Amino acid sequence: MKAAVVSALEEIAETIELNRGASVVRSSIQVDELTLVVPPAEIPAFLEFLRNDASLRFTTLVDLTAVDWPDRERRFEVVYHLLSMPNNARIRVKAELLEGEIMPSVIGVFPVADWYEREVFDMYGIIFSGHPDLRRILTDYGFRGHPLRKDFPTTGYVEVRYDEEQKRVVYEPVKLTQEYRQFDFMSPWEGAEYILPGDEKKDRA
Repeated sequence: MKAAVVSALEEIAETIELNRGASVVRSSIQVDELTLVVPPAEIPAFLEFLRNDASLRFTTLVDLTAVDWPDRERRFEVVYHLLSMPNNARIRVKAELLEGEIMPSVIGVFPVADWYEREVFDMYGIIFSGHPDLRRILTDYGFRGHPLRKDFPTTGYVEVRYDEEQKRVVYEPVKLTQEYRQFDFMSPWEGAEYILPGDEKKDRA
């Protein structure tokens, strides 16, 4: 079965190479999956080709996301997962971006990309040119930063609570208690030197 899958992916890769090979920076088949890397500016036209080509027919954009690689010169990858139901095949297309580089929107090719691109903008700060309504979708309008960047602190910058006196939600700088900073995550059964209330019962079993 795996050999058949790889063979089908190799045929897809050959078709793409013959028709749009100049647009592919590199390609690979790993773990029975075909991955193509394409320059950002060529993504809309490339995805349109994958959708419209009669032998490929990747007509479904399953997902659009991003990955942050802070140590790379091209820090971000925008990743598109496509499905061809007629061929029962999936491929992954990536575009590598410099920090601050603008990515063209693919809404004109796949309208479903609308909210996906908003999510990538919200979580990573990547701007999509040509998007009709590029604004945050998961965080608040005044949210600071982009939570899925690797340099975003796990605690965030502010904490939210409802203030009874002001009768509204208020934002305050994050305050970590010393107990939180020094919390021992080991359980008594894994060698901790103290016993938590109730743990003595385990010896009575």
